[in-house]
Amino acid sequence: MAADDQAKGGPGKNEVMQVSGMPRVIVTVGCMIGTLMQALDSTIANVSLPYMQGSLSASYDEITWVLTSYVVAAAIMTAPVGWLAGRFGRKNVFMVSIIGFTITSMMCGIASSLGEMVVDRLLQGMFGAALVPLSQSTMLDIYPPEKRGQAMAIWGIGVMVGPILGPTLGGYLTYFYDWRYVFFVNLPFGIAAVLALGFFMPKRGAANRSSGHFDWIGFAVLSLFLAALQILLDRGEEKDWFSSTEIVTYGVLAAIGLYLFIVHMFTAKQPFIPRGVFKDRNLNAALVAMFAVGSVLLSSSTLMPPFLEKLGNYPVELAGLVMAPRGLGTMGAMMIAGRLTNKVDPRYLMFVGFLLLIVSFWMMMQWLPSSPQSYLIESIVVQGAGLGFVFTPLQVVAFYTLDPALRTQGTSLLSLMRNVGMAVGISVTEAVQVQMSQVDHQSVSNAITPFNRALQVGGAVTHYLNPMTSKGAAMLNTMIVQQSDIISYLDAFKFMLMVSVPAIFTLLLMRKPPAQAGVKAEKHEMAVME
Repeated sequence: MAADDQAKGGPGKNEVMQVSGMPRVIVTVGCMIGTLMQALDSTIANVSLPYMQGSLSASYDEITWVLTSYVVAAAIMTAPVGWLAGRFGRKNVFMVSIIGFTITSMMCGIASSLGEMVVDRLLQGMFGAALVPLSQSTMLDIYPPEKRGQAMAIWGIGVMVGPILGPTLGGYLTYFYDWRYVFFVNLPFGIAAVLALGFFMPKRGAANRSSGHFDWIGFAVLSLFLAALQILLDRGEEKDWFSSTEIVTYGVLAAIGLYLFIVHMFTAKQPFIPRGVFKDRNLNAALVAMFAVGSVLLSSSTLMPPFLEKLGNYPVELAGLVMAPRGLGTMGAMMIAGRLTNKVDPRYLMFVGFLLLIVSFWMMMQWLPSSPQSYLIESIVVQGAGLGFVFTPLQVVAFYTLDPALRTQGTSLLSLMRNVGMAVGISVTEAVQVQMSQVDHQSVSNAITPFNRALQVGGAVTHYLNPMTSKGAAMLNTMIVQQSDIISYLDAFKFMLMVSVPAIFTLLLMRKPPAQAGVKAEKHEMAVME
């Protein structure tokens, strides 16, 4: 995009793409569809894995590569989106990505073997990687600065709600139809997005064939880091982390890839990611904040269903209904934040959002299987609202001071940090929960002895819970396992609280957005004051 803007005299620092009225609405819908498709597919296939395993005659270890191949490909191909948009034109890359994503989705739906499915998911991830950053940069360009808060609120609904609704929609399609419809569902939406963007999205400058050579070394070492990290996080729990030679190998490769990428960034004449992107203080602080948001976005929703179903004995459908208000809280907060972003310092809105996240995790630390549903729903709604109040202003503040020539690279990095944050958050919180379950089991077991006064009250309690008998010991162990599981989930919620607290300090690194008072909504340009 950098070359795209510079070579053909594209929009200057504060201009917007010349599209308004109904065409802008249609382009917005097309961008939303692309964003929602990619966000949904990051989680929609999770609940269908057991059904795929039977149809494709795969073991559990093999079928997980259906998920791993997608996230690895998406992570690797997110980084070069900026260069591709500058080289071939943003609209061209956007259209190819949507068409390719839709076709590979259909290929996944008709796959007849595990190898075919893994290859198709790999291609799907490669094409889908560009959808989120390109849709975001397009939305930032078609709306004037005074309306970008609302635009990011609309765009953010797809990014935030998609992963939350993915498992629910995937479970519904799998249960009532077939797991293949998890992929077939993308066809009508893909066609709609292609028509909307193909006819109404303007070209911002022309593709620049002389935009510079592709930094293959930078791309290779960054790909090595991202691929090794994603596979490490995806398979770490299954392989017992660093007690496995396989996981140690991935860790070493990730460390080597990261080291070489950092060295290459400082020494190359034309690095893979322009160094100018990292000179913007707002964007750097936003990348750290986005990592924190991503780490709690899916990790909390990953732990809540097993807590409700396994410990609270909630039916699957009731557990889904209890968790649904989280998405409503997110959407409501996003719309409110979108309207307030141009009137209130967005940093204040993000501060409120982080406080709500902290309060929600503190409330979740009080959860018990016997907790009333109203309290559970209150906690979930507060968490959703916190995510909404952080996410929308963050998208606006991150690009206030960034040169639009670097905007596509910036959106790619922000999307990459969110994806890495989600992968790290899920893996680490699950590891914390499993590890603390063992620690808590040992801690509770230490108090179970024949000399414990609670076991000396006589009657049925002493008879049935006598640790000296096999039945009594088995019953006591069942109770200990349940209690240690409850405590371990609360420990995981506490861990997420501790992750959210340091993220607040990133707000101190962000510059105050430029004043925009007196700007009318119908204007398409506005000077950005430092």
